[in-house]
Amino acid sequence: MNKMLKLAILGVAACGVFALTGCGGDKAASSTAASSAAGQGALLQKIKKDGKLVVGTAPGFPPYEFLDTSVKDKKSITGIDIKIAEAVAKKLGVKLEVQDMTFQSLLASITTGKIDIAISAITPTAEREKTVDFSDSYLVGKHTLLVRKEDEGKYKTLSDFNGKKIAVQKSSLQEKLTNEQIKDAQVVALTKVPDALLELQQGKVDAVPVQSIVGGQYLITNPDLAPTNVFFKVDSKGSSVAVPKGNEDFIKIVNEVIKENRDNGNIDKWVDEMTKKAVENAKK
Repeated sequence: MNKMLKLAILGVAACGVFALTGCGGDKAASSTAASSAAGQGALLQKIKKDGKLVVGTAPGFPPYEFLDTSVKDKKSITGIDIKIAEAVAKKLGVKLEVQDMTFQSLLASITTGKIDIAISAITPTAEREKTVDFSDSYLVGKHTLLVRKEDEGKYKTLSDFNGKKIAVQKSSLQEKLTNEQIKDAQVVALTKVPDALLELQQGKVDAVPVQSIVGGQYLITNPDLAPTNVFFKVDSKGSSVAVPKGNEDFIKIVNEVIKENRDNGNIDKWVDEMTKKAVENAKK
């Protein structure tokens, strides 16, 4: 066999071997890539590629998320939600990056790709489920109202708040509940819960609705505030992780993390740990 014939045979063989990447094999290559993508959702692929999980949260909602004043720059965010985020990142084998955001910008930041997921004591609602998907719930709390100490015992039912001025965190479930269940409420929507509580302390509003776990936290650090034994009527699904739509494989991983840490007692431990830490922070 002469040299030219050998080269021709090798050329044909090469075209056969590398049909997926050359010699007219673009279609096959696309099929392989599509098959790989189908096996792993876009979000999981991105996180693995970047080597980090970018989580959005809204501090000012202790013990779920708050600024840790014990660290040097006082800008580090900690809390129950951050513990869950850390556990998810560890499960994925990637670093965790936490973005400090306003609550009302969280879901929009997911859909625009600014963050990968949001963990900020978010309660799934039909409206929110139009734009994002949710994990299983990791904590369930009732929704109540805080008042000034001087008004303790004044309000017995939700109807007692009719026509009152109520400060709420903008875009929160509490804002929705107030508008739906308190007749003629004068709603003042503010960026963060501490802003709403300041309005209450200054006598500018009559009450602030909060999740019961968060309310208990603020009562410890604000002796001029008082609880009410008044609760909103809500079939709460609890707090869940918000994820871009169409990433069932990622949600499955998050649900595994939630179950593991509920079963081993970590979530209960984090609630106690972060409640104590938030109180210590408030004293500094």
